[in-house]
Amino acid sequence: MQAIEALLQRRSARALAEPAPDDAALGLMLQSAVRAPDHGRLRPWRFIVIRDAGRAQLGELLADQLRRSRGTVTEEAIERERRKAFRAPVVIVVAAIIVPVAKIPPVEQILSAGAAAHAVLLAACALGFNAMWKTGGAAYDDAVKAALDLESKDAIVGFLYLGSEDRSAQPAQAPARPDWQQFVRNWAGPVGAKSASR
Repeated sequence: MQAIEALLQRRSARALAEPAPDDAALGLMLQSAVRAPDHGRLRPWRFIVIRDAGRAQLGELLADQLRRSRGTVTEEAIERERRKAFRAPVVIVVAAIIVPVAKIPPVEQILSAGAAAHAVLLAACALGFNAMWKTGGAAYDDAVKAALDLESKDAIVGFLYLGSEDRSAQPAQAPARPDWQQFVRNWAGPVGAKSASR
């Protein structure tokens, strides 16, 4: 698939199943990710790959976070949260390891990790797989970060769920894409600058 095709055709999956990307495909996706723009060459990105039994552990982390963050929660809600870890055969947690003393502002480090996450999605599409990018309360929870060997200063930018489109699920409608021109304007200087210079 050509790069422009991946950019124009990528969409989030509704349901994912086996086959999962194998080690070679995952390697290509992550190799693509570390080409993300990186002001200051801090290389802030970290990728935590979760498969097999690790998904059950992730499910427990998600369920525990829900219990702690809400006063009252039903067992059904906890089980739904636990099952999120099984949305796909592979989960990649993408995080930004923030270097607070660097000249590069934390927001730029987080944006670099976000660009790396997007590169994984595009590479998955180009290789014939698909993905979902999710966050939720767990992405901002210090206990979840600690369980993933991250510090509270670090940022989980997303949980990327990777696999193949589940053909047994109802096919996802491709979302209507907005006209890009609605989001673009040309700029030739501050408003009133021309009249002020006369």
